[in-house]
Amino acid sequence: MRHDADYALEDVDAVRALVRENPWATLVSHVPRRGLVASHYPVLIDDTVEELALVSHVGRPDEALHELGAREVMVIVSGPSGYVSPSWYDVSPAVPTWNFVVAHLHGIPELLSDDDNLAVLDRLVAHFEAPLPNPFLMHRSRENTAYAERIVRGTVGFRLPVARFDAKQKLSQDKPDEFVDRIVAALRRPGPYANPALADRMDTIRPRKEREQR
Repeated sequence: MRHDADYALEDVDAVRALVRENPWATLVSHVPRRGLVASHYPVLIDDTVEELALVSHVGRPDEALHELGAREVMVIVSGPSGYVSPSWYDVSPAVPTWNFVVAHLHGIPELLSDDDNLAVLDRLVAHFEAPLPNPFLMHRSRENTAYAERIVRGTVGFRLPVARFDAKQKLSQDKPDEFVDRIVAALRRPGPYANPALADRMDTIRPRKEREQR
């Protein structure tokens, strides 16, 4: 990812928050004789340790395709993103751009035992079921627990200690405040490029930007 100091996201807590808010991730490996391999799975932050780490699982035979645990992998987590029209600046000349938030997290996966994998699956289910009025938890009944214990053999759990990360949030920080106001307003209006999530993300960094300029 091209380095740009204006857009660098270096705060580890901000990267943790990005993962929590956007848990659907892309796992990329470079495997000898096979080349690049990519898979897509939900990930969670491992809150049991102080350092930045992820936990998840892959479905067999993805662990063999990635040769998981043998070398470094990259996990890509993306936040809100969207097109920004030059017409929203209300000046000329101007060019279009794309605003986005993304993190590349690198590390060597540690494979989990079946018991630890089952615990991670339990956490995943609980995490995503929690907002529902009647959460369908993995251990809601003996029958469901027995079923989960059978299907866990078709997955391989892993923990990824993050050795390094590259993260960027390009949210028009380099533009004058009046331009940002127009972009956020346009993203909130109905239309082909309506994107309230991106507008919200742009709004979250504006107070911080204003504090840094004082």
